[in-house]
Amino acid sequence: MTDGESLTIDDEIVARARIHAREVVDEYDLPVDLGALEWETSARARRRAGVCRWNARREVATIVLARKAYERYRWPEFASVVRHELVHAWEYQQFGTSGHGRRFLERAAELDAPRHCRRFSEPRYVLRCLADGCDWSATRHRASRPVKSPERYRCGSCGDRYEVEHAESGRTWTTASGYGGAKSALGERW
Repeated sequence: MTDGESLTIDDEIVARARIHAREVVDEYDLPVDLGALEWETSARARRRAGVCRWNARREVATIVLARKAYERYRWPEFASVVRHELVHAWEYQQFGTSGHGRRFLERAAELDAPRHCRRFSEPRYVLRCLADGCDWSATRHRASRPVKSPERYRCGSCGDRYEVEHAESGRTWTTASGYGGAKSALGERW
């Protein structure tokens, strides 16, 4: 590092994750090739604290860690996310595929890695079925097509129509024009 340069939070996340990965590989004798493991961070991630992607052509696993999760979790909880993704990296490197099946769960238990991570951000939108007796709902963190144009989609359970709620304001809509109206009415609160 030269004069005037400073570490970013992303540098800190990757540095701590790499150190923890070395410790885990050594302590648990986890056969992960750290030389074939790349690290990234995501400032956009809202649902997943981490993800492991596999490039079969290059035989390289890339672990992507969510900056917001790092900021919201204490280190022990975030370290468990790193261990979870290391199990995926191990599966990819050893078997060319990964999931949350029996093999994953057994190895994750050995490393005290959770199957799922605690939510670290609240969804911006809630989708709810309008049919009587149907309790289907879904959440979204971004204004996806089903959020912007709900009239073009249907309930994931019964196939009826649904409404979208802007979670912070409680404003709802069932059409694209309703979405536009809500966005316009909320202005900076959007």
